[in-house]
Amino acid sequence: MSDEQATTGNSVPPAAGVRLQWDDLPEHLRGVVEDRLGSRVIAARSQPSGFSPGVASRLTLADGQCVFLKAVSPEPNPDSPSFHRREARIVAALPPDAPVPRLLWSHDEGEDGWVVLVFEDVEGREPTTPWVPAELDRVIESIVGLSDALTPSPLDEDFAGTTENWGIFRIGWWHLVEYGQPEGLDDWSLRHLPELIDLEAKASQAVAGTTLLHLDLRADNLLVTDDRVLVVDWPHARIGAPWLDIAFFIPSMRMQGGPPPEEIFVRHPAARDADPDAVNAALAAIAGFFTRQSFQPPPPGLPTLRPFQAAQGAVAREWLASRLGWSD
Repeated sequence: MSDEQATTGNSVPPAAGVRLQWDDLPEHLRGVVEDRLGSRVIAARSQPSGFSPGVASRLTLADGQCVFLKAVSPEPNPDSPSFHRREARIVAALPPDAPVPRLLWSHDEGEDGWVVLVFEDVEGREPTTPWVPAELDRVIESIVGLSDALTPSPLDEDFAGTTENWGIFRIGWWHLVEYGQPEGLDDWSLRHLPELIDLEAKASQAVAGTTLLHLDLRADNLLVTDDRVLVVDWPHARIGAPWLDIAFFIPSMRMQGGPPPEEIFVRHPAARDADPDAVNAALAAIAGFFTRQSFQPPPPGLPTLRPFQAAQGAVAREWLASRLGWSD
């Protein structure tokens, strides 16, 4: 598959939105936060990583408290508040021992206003990229542990939703690619569009399961501490097959300097036991999603999202081609 080389190392686009600062919040909202915390904010350190065009800051207060605050409004991206609202619901319902920073409280001004989430502060950092083997080992171990801890799901389907009904696996991304024929589509995808469409059609049934999944695992959604790996940003969580989280993690892992996909995938016990046809169908949908979305205009406030998706799509296509033997 000579035209599908995965991007690795430092050449990948950053996972970053156009961050606002603590001082960019409306004065009344800063007052709400300080009133709820019972002290005045004396320092705010913005955290640049992550695809959100809002505030993401570690706050230090006059009484010594430290918290992490996320806040977003419908401007510039009208979709972002719904993600924060869903994350607040999911994280608040997770079991206390889940490897997730604890949500302290949230504040929602309604449809046209701000959504604020305040978490416990964690003295951690994102994993090093390009990936360091020992650190990647810790992350893989944590992904396996997460699926074990969240199987069966502690949240019911009515609350969390399922991967079977999630748009990633139901929309038919390769159909959209075929219909739009975007300029610059790689030759491999063009050659295999009919087969990719047929394979993706099986994805919805292929991803059923009983595990609560994060479904957006990347280096920028992980926090490494001395003794733990914590998982942040949960708006996409749903219930499905236990191997899906590592399947979603692999495209960004590989493009950021990690090992070949299959080498990592089989390190998850559920992945080793999974039906290969089910994995291939799911991977066809994942590759189709990243490929098709990479040709769309950038969402407001997220200028690097499309290049990031394009790089993930290249990895997903190469991985799928390898699994299926579609190297031509």
